[in-house]
Amino acid sequence: MTITVKPAEGDAVSRRPAEFTIRGGRVLLESGELANTDIAIAGRSIAAIGPLARGKAIDAAGMLVLPGIVDLHGDAFERQIMPRPGVHFPIELALRETDRQLIANGITTAFHGLTWSWEPGLRGRESAMIFFAAMRKMRSRLEADTRTHLRHEVYNLEAAETILALIAADEIGLLAFNDHLPSLRRKRAQSQKLAQYAERAQLSIDAYAALLDEVAGRGASIVATNARLAAAARERGIPLASHDDDSPEVRRAYHALGCGLCEFPLNRPTLEAAHALGDAIVMGAPNVVRGGSHTGGLCVADLVREGLVDVLTSDYYYPSLVHAAFQLVAENFCDFATAWRLVSTTPARRVGLADRGAIAADQRADLLLVDDRDPTQPHVVATIVAGRIARATGDLLA
Repeated sequence: MTITVKPAEGDAVSRRPAEFTIRGGRVLLESGELANTDIAIAGRSIAAIGPLARGKAIDAAGMLVLPGIVDLHGDAFERQIMPRPGVHFPIELALRETDRQLIANGITTAFHGLTWSWEPGLRGRESAMIFFAAMRKMRSRLEADTRTHLRHEVYNLEAAETILALIAADEIGLLAFNDHLPSLRRKRAQSQKLAQYAERAQLSIDAYAALLDEVAGRGASIVATNARLAAAARERGIPLASHDDDSPEVRRAYHALGCGLCEFPLNRPTLEAAHALGDAIVMGAPNVVRGGSHTGGLCVADLVREGLVDVLTSDYYYPSLVHAAFQLVAENFCDFATAWRLVSTTPARRVGLADRGAIAADQRADLLLVDDRDPTQPHVVATIVAGRIARATGDLLA
C-alpha cells in the first residue's frame, strides 16, 4: 500500500501521526553515514531503520532523508509582525505565516528570537507581552515545534521580575543576554542609522537619543540582575546564551553564569576563548550563504573549516539553514555529515533536546526529504514533524 502525498498549495496533509515507511531514500544515519535504506515511523517516533517491505510507504528514491533542522535563533518573524516601519499586523497571523515558512524550509524545531529591550515599540514591553500571550494560544496549533528564545537586553532592568515569572511558568525555552546599547550609542553621529532605530521604537530622533543617555546610567545593577536571571534559568534547566560578546573577559563572565552558548562572538580571540571553555559557538547561516558577514565580521565558512563553529542558525533568513549546509559541502569547507550536524544534531543536544536531531530508533520522527539533484538549489520536498506529514510538494509514491 502507498501513501500519495499531494497537498494543495503545500498545506498540511494531516495533523495526526500515522504509521508508515519512508522507503528507498539516502538516509543520513546517526553515525554520519549515508545509506540507502528504509525508515519505519510509528506514532511520533522512528520505530526502525532497515529494509522494510510491508505497510504504507512514501517513496523517497533519489532523495536525501535528513533529520529536521533545529533553529536556535531566528528573528525573521519580526518582519511578519512589522513588514514596514510603523505597519503592524496581528501577531497570530504573523506566527501562522512564519510557521509556513519554517516548515517549507525544513525547520522542525524553532526558537523565535524575541528581543525584549528598554526601547518601546516592536521590541518593547507591550510587544513582548502580546507575543507571549499569542504563543500560549497558538503554539499547539503550529506545525513546527515552536519555542521562545528570549533575548534579554541587559539594561532592561524593569523586565527582570516579569522574566523571572516567565521562567517559573516554563514559557522561555532559551534565555540570552544581549547588550546592544554600546553599538547604538556609537551610531548617534549617523543620523540616518539613528533614524531607523528611532522609527522602530516609535520615537523622534531627539527622544531616542535622550533615551540612550538615560538607559546608560543603569549599569550599576546589571551584574546582580543577570545573576538572578541566570540562577533562575539554571534551576529550571533552561539553556543560557550570551550574544555579541566582544572580549574573552566578557565570554568568561557569561560562562561563569552558565551561558553555554556563545552567539555571534565579535572577534577571533573571543571565539577562541569560548572554544577553549567548551562552549557552543553559534553563528549565522546567512553569513555562509552570502560568502561573509554583512557587517564586516568573521567569515563563518572559514571557521567551520577550522572546526570552530558548533551551531548555525537562521538569524534573519529562514532559507539560509538548508542552503548553508549544502554550500559548505559544495565549496569543500566540510563533509555533509559535519554540515548537517551544525543545523540539526548539535543545536538539539546543546539545548537539551536529546529526543531529536538524529535518525535513529526511538528518536522523534522529525524528518526531511530533500531533492538534491541540483546541490546548489536543494529543495525540501516533504517535512515530517513528530511523525506527521506537515508539508509535501508533488507526488511521493511507493
